[in-house]
Amino acid sequence: MTAPLSDLRVLDLSRILAGPTATQLLSDLGAEVIKIERPGVGDDTRGWGPPFLTDSEGNETRESAYYLSANRGKKSVAVDLAHPEGQAIIRALAGTADILIENFKVGGLAKYQLDYDSLKGDFPGLIYCSITGFGQTGPLSHRAGYDFLIQGMGGIMSLTGEPGRDPMKVGVGIADVMCGMYANAAILSALHARHATGRGQHIDISLLDSQIAWLINQGQGYLVDGKVPPQRGNEHPTIVPYGTFPASDRAFILAIGNDGQFARFCAEAGRAELAEDPRFTRNADRVRNREVLIPLLGEITVTRTAAAWIAALDDKAVPCGQINTVAEAFAQPQTQAREMVVSLPHPVSGTVQMIGNPIKMSETPVTYQGAPPMVGQHTAEVLQELLGADAAQLAAWRDAGAIGDQA
Repeated sequence: MTAPLSDLRVLDLSRILAGPTATQLLSDLGAEVIKIERPGVGDDTRGWGPPFLTDSEGNETRESAYYLSANRGKKSVAVDLAHPEGQAIIRALAGTADILIENFKVGGLAKYQLDYDSLKGDFPGLIYCSITGFGQTGPLSHRAGYDFLIQGMGGIMSLTGEPGRDPMKVGVGIADVMCGMYANAAILSALHARHATGRGQHIDISLLDSQIAWLINQGQGYLVDGKVPPQRGNEHPTIVPYGTFPASDRAFILAIGNDGQFARFCAEAGRAELAEDPRFTRNADRVRNREVLIPLLGEITVTRTAAAWIAALDDKAVPCGQINTVAEAFAQPQTQAREMVVSLPHPVSGTVQMIGNPIKMSETPVTYQGAPPMVGQHTAEVLQELLGADAAQLAAWRDAGAIGDQA
């Protein structure tokens, strides 16, 4: 079976997480992704460790787990963008690509004549996606953006954490990741439009815009009633009970989404009268009286183990679950059954385990085209294949400092 994007080529000038997340997904969907990296150095995240991948003898490599997480299935080409011949190489590669993704600061590629305006005349079908912290317009467009800053400025930190405690960021770079997901949706939409028009376009995606967009119900709630949403820890702003509750051994999750589920929980708990109490009968009543209800429920749930509650409530179709560590999340049978950990051959370590792609398609499944590449691993291969460079030309570029070999 042919992967759905196997006829596409992506020129990836991005680094860190948002852009690489987007291009890794495109690779999994079959696209050829050519990752441009600084000779000898590569993507900044290669050094963001420990942990680092180890070689067959147990020695640390230069490949951090952070880098590995977002660069599967790509070809690394080491080119110096500051070198005039390096710029010419990138421009020539852009002419072979369907999509170009970059995350330089606004205007950062114009001095190399590699910005959208410099390329669109010669390559009108090129889909050019720019990922920045704050977008191409607006008073903050000149600033660099980082996930932590965006989580703070975009409001999500104010919602995260226990009431009365300092605001808390999400434990992974979720603003970057979600920006990469929005970038993918935009790119695929632009491809669909190109089928009709033959023209590419410029996509302007920012971390802050993406973060604002996925405030979802909390942000919309503020726009509706003008009330700033508070921190609620693990509780839901508009569904009760929906949070973590103490068992006799460890906390577990109750995620009761409707009145029927609440009634079944109360019956299992031996407190059927709570579902008939006018303060708690409907969800809206439970939300208004959460300060009374939640402590009552905590006194009930602490009488059994978490496993006992989960077994009993799952049998009655009451949503509940354990709170796993990362190790437990990977080890659970459901994760394994869904192939959410994959093992890929690696040129230094032998193999590398990676988080699998969650997309399951019946006719065009995802393809894992290879492990995350070493810096410059595919420089000669790509420049020979796409630009027709011979050994003499490659040597001349190396001698001039325009390109690098595998580091």
